[in-house]
Formats: sequence, structure tokens, C-alpha cells
Amino acid sequence: MSSLSRELVFLILQFLDEEKFKETVHRLEQESGFFFNMRYFEDMVTNGEWDEVEKYLSGFTKVDDNRYSMKIFFEIRKQKYLEALDKHDRAKGVDILVKDLKVFSAFNEELFKEITQLLTLENFRENEQLSKYGDTKSARGIMLAELKKLIDANPLFRDKLQFPTLKNSRLRTLINQSLNWQHQLCKNPRPNPDIKTLFVDHSCGQPNGARALSPVTNPLMGAVPKPGGFPPLSAHSPFQPAPATLPTSLAGWMAVTSPVPHPSVSAAPIGLTAPNNAAALLKWPRTPTNNPGMDYQTADSEHVLKRTRPFGISEEVNNLSVNILPVAYTGQSSYSTDDLPKTVVMTLNQGSSVKSMDFHPVQQILLLVGTNMGDVMLWEVGSRERIASKSFKVWDIKSCSMTFQASFSNDLTASVNRVMWSPDGTLFGVAYSKHIVHIYSYHGGDDLRDHLEIDAHNGSVNDLAFSYPNKQLCVVTCGEDRVIKVWDAITGTKQFTFEGHEAPVYSICPHHKENIQFIFSTATDGKIKAWLYDNMGSRVHYDAPGQSSIMMVYSADGTRLFSCGTNKEGESFLVEWNESEGAVKRTYQGLGKRSVGIVQFDTTKNRFLAAGDEFAIKFWDMDNINPLMTIDAEGGLPASPCIRFNKEGILLAVSTKDNSVKILANGDGVRLLRTVENHAFEASKVALPAVLKGPTIGTFGSANASVVTSIGDRAAPLAAAATVGMSSDSRSLTDVKPKIADESVEKSRIWKLTEINEQSQCRSLRLPDNLTAMRVSRLIYTNSGFAILALASNAVHKLWKWQRNDRNVTGKATSAVPQLWQPPSGILMTNDISDTNPEDAVPCFALSKNDSYVMSASGGKISLFNMMTFKTMTTFMPPPPAATFLAFHPQDNNIIAIGMEDSSIQIYNVRVDEVKTKLKGHQKRITGLAFSHTLNVLVSSGADSQLCVWSTDGWEKQTSRFLQLPGRAASPLADTRVQFHLDQTRLLAVHETHLAIYEAPKLECLKQFVPREATGPITHATYSCDSQAIYVAFEDGSVGVLTSQSLRLRCRINPAAYLTPNPSLRVYPLVIASHPSDPNQFALGLTDGGIHILEPLESEGKWGTSPPIENGARPSTTSSAVVSEQSQR
Repeated sequence: MSSLSRELVFLILQFLDEEKFKETVHRLEQESGFFFNMRYFEDMVTNGEWDEVEKYLSGFTKVDDNRYSMKIFFEIRKQKYLEALDKHDRAKGVDILVKDLKVFSAFNEELFKEITQLLTLENFRENEQLSKYGDTKSARGIMLAELKKLIDANPLFRDKLQFPTLKNSRLRTLINQSLNWQHQLCKNPRPNPDIKTLFVDHSCGQPNGARALSPVTNPLMGAVPKPGGFPPLSAHSPFQPAPATLPTSLAGWMAVTSPVPHPSVSAAPIGLTAPNNAAALLKWPRTPTNNPGMDYQTADSEHVLKRTRPFGISEEVNNLSVNILPVAYTGQSSYSTDDLPKTVVMTLNQGSSVKSMDFHPVQQILLLVGTNMGDVMLWEVGSRERIASKSFKVWDIKSCSMTFQASFSNDLTASVNRVMWSPDGTLFGVAYSKHIVHIYSYHGGDDLRDHLEIDAHNGSVNDLAFSYPNKQLCVVTCGEDRVIKVWDAITGTKQFTFEGHEAPVYSICPHHKENIQFIFSTATDGKIKAWLYDNMGSRVHYDAPGQSSIMMVYSADGTRLFSCGTNKEGESFLVEWNESEGAVKRTYQGLGKRSVGIVQFDTTKNRFLAAGDEFAIKFWDMDNINPLMTIDAEGGLPASPCIRFNKEGILLAVSTKDNSVKILANGDGVRLLRTVENHAFEASKVALPAVLKGPTIGTFGSANASVVTSIGDRAAPLAAAATVGMSSDSRSLTDVKPKIADESVEKSRIWKLTEINEQSQCRSLRLPDNLTAMRVSRLIYTNSGFAILALASNAVHKLWKWQRNDRNVTGKATSAVPQLWQPPSGILMTNDISDTNPEDAVPCFALSKNDSYVMSASGGKISLFNMMTFKTMTTFMPPPPAATFLAFHPQDNNIIAIGMEDSSIQIYNVRVDEVKTKLKGHQKRITGLAFSHTLNVLVSSGADSQLCVWSTDGWEKQTSRFLQLPGRAASPLADTRVQFHLDQTRLLAVHETHLAIYEAPKLECLKQFVPREATGPITHATYSCDSQAIYVAFEDGSVGVLTSQSLRLRCRINPAAYLTPNPSLRVYPLVIASHPSDPNQFALGLTDGGIHILEPLESEGKWGTSPPIENGARPSTTSSAVVSEQSQR
């Protein structure tokens, strides 16, 4: 069967499943043998439907195909046999023995004899091997777990356990496109043809007169594409008014023909395990451009870089995490109600009624609250402190409209309608009930600064959101004046005005799919419209359920659209939309019929919905219309409370009747808050605010005595993720949890470079190691902060773990020392080295976001290891060329950027085991990769001292720049590493001769740091987790701490402060890693194989003080400046 015929079977399977032809679906799965439905198989085994189990298996394998298949059938028939004996049905047992089990006697006659002897026992549990056999249900469960391992390891099931990633109703979409195409070919197309059959080609009859071509309105169809369609938005300069193709999510919403002509587009496939942020949705490779620096690979190309999966997978195979492999199309939740934040852990007193809330997208213990009195407050939930507050005040009344000035003179108050953080958390917007929008910039701690005041609408500003049309940050607003407006978030310049609603616009929902940016808007009359960033009018006109005022929200991964609202009669509706058809897909039950106010809702974990209704919080599983559970949060909630999840879904804020906010948490949320509750914000200090920090390194003895040091339990939150380390760019900066540190200088103190020369001047710990000590090549903290992973030059990984218990308060160093950890099997995670010398290889690794898997290479094949068992899950990409750097895509763990020894970069899809694109632009091996999820770019660096910027939308090369090397000589293959700042725009480039800060995507050099000659070359450098400091390791063994904004040295740690002097052995750090939530802790990997962890003394709190800022002003970021270490002294 051809590949297209095979794909047609998958389309039919999807159609049958959507139409609920369940038996037919499974019959086709079995007869085609293309997709093994593990969930269906599990259900049959659990129910003991043995004949159906074997019948279904027969479509994929036979008993004697291989040893895996033989064991699968043997386990099933043995279980059937034991169940018959357990029911004392010996006749059935004999029948099973003769007909089903005898076939195995040819392979193991002794085993068959032993099975036969069970017939002579009154209870087969008298057999020693079966003495622990429980009841039928538990036995089936144990057997099922074994069967799943066998199926995963069986080569015959390879590529049959995952259903292809398809957009909903893909077959319908193709038929729709076909009908549109047929209608275009009609000589005299009717405006609204009535298509009643698919059995013959469509053709319009001869009309009485010529009519204009119009969209086909058959329910299957969207708008008719016009000849010579307009190019996509991305083809134009920012905000250039031009027609554009419609995104798939809009094409099916065309219930009413738009007065403006516009084409439709075909539906591109969207995977079921879509990226976490649809703004970075990966495209299928497009038609090759004239860019010589890239090889395009299309889905049907004969030259697709397809690699065969290896067969050498261990027999005991563990399933990969959801982020690595897709789920089957029937889906099954991996969550439970325990994941929901249900426990009330604190109450924050606001003083006035809460109108809107939003958690910081990065520092997830920061909560922004807006009230009906116009107050905006910033809370640090961990310390229960209100760290900043802003009252409603017009900044420049003279620049506002006369209408606003007149209304404001009569009433000086305003209510907050909406507060919203920007995606990177550096800005937030406030929409007020009177004309005004305020944009504030946030600089960490209590530092809120006025950024923009916009007189946005006549009357109330009802909603506000941030978006990135053409990669330019904008603010979208809507108001009582029935208008939607788009503003440049940096300058405040108005970019677009969208008119067309006939009632006040209640809410907006900007989104990004398939390289198309669009906005959904809803009005108080229950009308829904959609807009592209052009001047061509609304693309959608639709009615909300019950003519209600609604909010529309996408799931976190951008693949599912929900709305919730209440109509004038008080009836509330919570629904999921089918974007491809513009219709309600499911309506959730359980909302009140007489709601007071408009019901608010939120989503989390791509799995749960929550709504504030009837003095309670109601939860739903997204795939089940019935309520999952209802809680009252210990009472005191208003009829329709305001609710908001934090990004990880481990905290939930809910408003109360007494003008407070209750914080609810799940188990992970409780642990997160416990780690910071003793680090309260100190408003009187200008130094670093409290951070998410575990127990510190304890110092014992007098100041003059030799110091015994240890590190306490790293009780960082389970959900905390690290900044992207220079040793591995596998983690998204979106997940960083610490607070941004303040860089204010203590001006009362005369500044002096802090020199740390003795062990008593800092806290340090060398991690215990009973394995062979080899040079440390790569080093990284796990995202949780509970462990450190190192890769040695002999291709062996080492993992140290802290115990997850309470803080170390005993004073005993032994209770705080992390231990070198290995699984009970005693195996090591060892990379494939092929025929290469590990000492000559360029090691690299990348860690998954949930700390479950590490992808690694040491000159040979790339290996995927399970971090819990240390087992090799798979290997791929044998050299040459060898992999030299690995980085996970920040929104999709299925996509990996792999830097190669031959200077190319391969964009590899783990799910389909395929290289989708190959990027060419460097002349020497790749030594660094860093993604920016804000700019949607990948920055690469190479041994050729060149930086390249690639668009992640189409993988085109945007720009490149060679490093500005200082005068000192550099080795010909010196590594260059890259890492993005927390703002996802500034980029740190690390070369052995200097450090440099660039601004992406244009790669304008802002600052350079050149070390003094005596320190030797730079061996490594990395940002601290809050990006306020840079840790730099040198070949003389010293470590420098730089202020990142000015690139000026503020502290030097000399080797004697952490190393025991040994004149015969030259030891220095090769790699440096920063802690994921403590900005003052870092780890060093040394040439002698040692790992050292360093922290400042508890009395100091941080590494030195920031140097004074030149001329009393902040450092310039508009022109390049070279900072020499010598000039600071």
C-alpha cells in the first residue's frame, strides 16, 4: 500500500472516531495494522475479553513472529488459564491448555509440564511461583503492565503506537477544499450553491444572469479561495495594511459572509501534542526559497532525512513523557484531582473589591491585583507581602482628550477592569473604567515604573491583552465605544482601529496560529468577531451561546478554544469551540441558571477548566462535560468570584466577599510556598530581594578557624525550572521562577572590588564522588534545584541529589551533603562513543523540562536516558558528523536543534524520528545554541567565532555577525557559547578572549568585557538565574562575578577560597552552572573531576556590591562599549 493510501486510512480512522463509530474504528485498526490503539487494548485486557484481545493482536503480530510476540501471547493465555482454575472450571482449563498453551511446549517443554501440573492442585497458589497471585483484578493489572513493556519493545509495533498528529476533522477539511475548488471551476457559479451529494463532482447550473462568485455555504465548507490570493501577513513589513489569507481557525467560522472579499486557506496539520505556546507553532517546511544557507525538506520529499529507529532498545522499556511522544488520538488524562489547587493556604487583604488578577508569567509567586477603587497591587505570595502599590492617577491630564478631561473633572475615581502581564513579565497593563490604559515596566522587587499612559477609548476600557504581530510587542484594547485598538507597547503609537461591533466590546483574545496573528472579540450583545492585523474588516460574525457576554481563552498549548459568559437573564455557558467548523464542540454542565454578574473562568495544565460560580469554584476536565468537583474555599466567596491560576497551575487566586484574595495550592504549590515563606521582602534594603532559595551552606567554627562547609536541602519548588544554562540550552526561560534582583547601588558606601581569597570568606562544598574522577565537560542543575548532573570526559554521567526533607536545622554537615545517586540496578548513564576517543569528542547534553530525561552525546550516537532508571531509551544519529550541541525547542520538546561537527544545524523531530530541516551558515563546528521564545528565533554560535540568527517560523537565516575579538591571540577552534537574558532579547556571548552582550535579532553589540591577561582565557560563563549577574570561570582557577547590566566586575573569587593548594596539580573550572532559583549560588566543574558549589556568606547575602554607574547614569545600551577588567582596578 502506498504512503498516501496509508495516510487515507488514518484520515478515515479519525473520521470514524469523531463520528463515534467505535467498533468500526477498532476493526479498521486491526485489519489495516497501521495503528495499535493501546487504550482500547488496555480496556479489553482489564475486562478479560481474551478472544477479542487475541483477535485485535492478530492484525499486528502472530505468536511465532519474535520472542516479544511469543511472550505477549503466552502471558495472555496463561492469565486466561489461571482465571479458569481460580473459578475451579477445570474443563475450561484443560481446553485452554490444549488449544492455547500447547503451542509453547515446542519452545519450553518443562514450562508446559509445570503448567499442566497446576490442574492437580486444589489451589494453584500452592505452587511456589504463584503463591503471591492475588485476585483477578490485580493479576490483570500486573500482567497489563508487563504487556505494555513488551509491546513497546517489540519491533513489529514500532511506529504503530502513535497516531499521526492531525488537525480536527482533517478529512472534512479536504472535502471542503475539493468542493471549493470545484466551485471555482464552474462556468457560472451561483452565489449560494446547494450541494447535496459528494458522489459526483459539483457543478452549478446555468443561472438567469451572471453573478459574482461567492462563498459556498454548505456546512462542510468555508470561504471560497479567490484566484491570485494575497500573500500571508509575514510577507509584509510590520503593520502594513494588506489583505491576508485566513488562518485555519477562522476559515470554519464564516457563518456570515464578510462584506470584504477575503480568501480561505487549507488546513495545515496541527499536532495533538502541540507546542506550549501557539505563537511559536512550528510550520511544515514550505517551498524552498532562494536562501542558499538552508536545505528544505518537505513532507512528501523523496529526500527526507529519515533515519531508521534503532532496534537495540532494552526489553524493559519505560514510556517517554508526554512532552517527548504524542498520545494516541483517543487520548487519556495523566492528571488527577490531586493536581488541582484546592487547599487554602493564605488570605491577602486588599481593602477594596477585587476586579482582576494575573500571576507573573516567570516569577510565579508574584500576583498582580486590580480593584474597584482603581488600586493596583503587587503581592509576593510566598512572603504574604504587598511589595508595591499604585493608585489611579492621571499622569498627564493635558495630553488626554477633552471628553475625558470633562468626565474626569466631575469624578476623580475609576475602577480597574483588567490587569495583565506581558508574556515575558517585563511590562503589565491596566485597563480602567474611564478612557485610560496604563502600562508599567517592572524591574524586580518593588520597582514599578510608569511606562505609557494611553487615552484609549471613549468611556470604559473593558479589556486589555498583549500580542506580537510581526514580532512587535503590542497592546490590544477594547471599550465601551464599540472599538478594538492596537498600540505599540514601547512607544504607545496607535497601529490599528477595528470597527464593526454594534454594542460595547466586552473582551478580546489575541492568538497566533500557522504564522497568522488574529484577534477574537466579543461584545455585550453576544456577537463574536475576528480580525487580522489589517484594515479589511472583521473575518467572523457569530453568536455566543445564549447571546451572552463572554471571555474567550485558549488552552496553554494553543490548540483548544474555550469561552465562558453570562447573558442578561443570568444564564451562564461554558463551552469548547470547534475552530474548523466555527461551532460549539461541547457545552459543559453545572453552571448556575441565575448567575449574579458575569461568570469568570480560567484554564490550566491543558487539562482543567475552572469557573467562579454560585459562591464556589467549579472544576471540569476539558474532555468531560460533567463537573469534576466543586469547592467553596472555606467559604466567604462572592456569587461570581474572580479566579486566576498561575502558569504551572499549582496556585489559584480567588476573590472574596470581604475584599480579600485567597490563595489555594496543590501539593507542589504548598512546597513552593514553604520554600520562600522565611525569605520575606525587606523593603528597607536596596539589595537583592528575597528569592526562591533552599537551605544555605552552613558555616561552622570561628571566623579564623578552618571552615567546615555543607549545603542544605535544596527545597526549591518541584515546578521550578532553571534558566537556560550555558552547558545546555534545553530549558525555556519562561519557566524560571526567581525574582529579578534590584541593581541599585548602596551609594553611602565607597565602592571597592570584593576579593575572596580564603575559605572563611565564602561557603563551598566539594561533592562526594566514589567513581573514577575524570574531567567535567558539562554541568547543569536540574530544573527543580534538587540535583546536579555532570557529564565527564569519559562519556559517563554523574547525578548528585539532595534529600527532599525539611530544612537542615541540626547543624550537622552530613545531613546536608548531596549524595552521588545511582538506581538500584547500579548501571551508569554512559554515552555511545563509537570509534572515537572520548577525550577528543565534544560532549553535549540537554535536560527535559520535567527532569525525567536527558539527551546526550560524546562523539558517538545521541542517547536518550531515563533519569529515574538510567536506562538508555533510544539512540540515534550515528556519526559522522557527530553532535556537538543540543537544545530543546522551548515550546515543543519534540523538536530539537542539534549542532553538528560539520558546521550544520539539524532541526530534528523526535516524534517522527526525522530531520525536518538542515541549517547551513557556519564554517566550523557548532558550539552553542539558544532559543528566544519571545523573538521566535534560534541563535547559533560556532568555533568560527560567528553568531547566526534563524527564524523558528520558517528556519530562514535572518542575520549573522562575527565576534569583535580583542587583540590577544585565540585558539583556532575556541568555543563560543550563547545564552539569552531573562528578557529574551539581550544575548550573552562567551569566548575565551572576552564576553559580549548583543541585542537580538539584529545582533547589535551593546557591551564587551575583556579580562586581564593574568587570569588566562575564559573557560566558561553563565547568567545567574535572575540574569542580574554573570559568573565567569578562568583558566587560572579564579571566578569572577560581573554585574550583567554594565559588565563590570564586582567580585573575584580566587582559587584558594575553594581549592586546597597543590603545586603539583593544576586545577581550574571548565564549566559553571547557576542554580535555577538562587541567584547567588553556582557550581563549578573542574579539570580534576571535582564538582564544587559556592555561595556567599550568609552575613553578606550576595557576591560583593555593584560598581558605581558611570556619570551617575545607567549604562548605555545603544552603543557598544568595551569594559576592561584592568580599567576597573
